[in-house]
Amino acid sequence: MRKRLVVLLILLPFCVAGAREHESAEQLKARFDAASNPKDRVQLALKIAETQVDQADKLYTAGKVDEARAAVQDIVSYIDKATDSATGSGKKLKDTEITVRKIAHKLADIKGTLNFEDQAPVQDAIAHLEHVRTVLLSKMFNLGKEEK
Repeated sequence: MRKRLVVLLILLPFCVAGAREHESAEQLKARFDAASNPKDRVQLALKIAETQVDQADKLYTAGKVDEARAAVQDIVSYIDKATDSATGSGKKLKDTEITVRKIAHKLADIKGTLNFEDQAPVQDAIAHLEHVRTVLLSKMFNLGKEEK
């Protein structure tokens, strides 16, 4: 009995962490709204954006263009929120920039599979993310100069 309890206590944190990895976008959005720590807000906003990229890809593949466009708008919105939190606190700038770059690449891959008339919103999102990356990189390099 004691061995089972020890094994259960050892495995419990992994089960909880696994459940958190599969949270829906709505659950993540609720956690984001409740978060007050800038680091948590950055991480949650980035996770929401990553989740929405996968969702947008699935929706475009299923032919649900309007819902996919809403997911793309969510991506842009939460990337902006992550960027605001990261630049405001000066924390997680590098992580944010890396994630934004990866999401922009995924969106470019998605754009390549779309009909011409469906590509414009995705291209606009990509252009916005590239601008955000520029802002983040500028902030990262300016922080280094301010400290000296």
